[in-house]
Amino acid sequence: MNCNLYILENDKGKHYVGITKLDPKKRLLKHNRGEVYSTKLGTLWSIIYFQEYKDYGKARQREKQIKSWHGGATLKRFLSKAAGSSNGRTWPFEG
Repeated sequence: MNCNLYILENDKGKHYVGITKLDPKKRLLKHNRGEVYSTKLGTLWSIIYFQEYKDYGKARQREKQIKSWHGGATLKRFLSKAAGSSNGRTWPFEG
């Protein structure tokens, strides 16, 4: 079963990194409805990046790597490069 890695950004510039087996749009709705503990205190979230993996373990490994960057310069460089990549996808919708 496929697994999606995704990065959210809210209107205050905060980021959240997660993985899900759900469709990314459905998972985004859960975040914006306050149904996800980690993001329920945030405001409106948008998907700014996602990547599909065929293996849950690989998606989890990548999630841990990105979370280890603690949202600093490394994350900003990654997002900047991903915006021009065909591997990662950015979504301009807020759901």
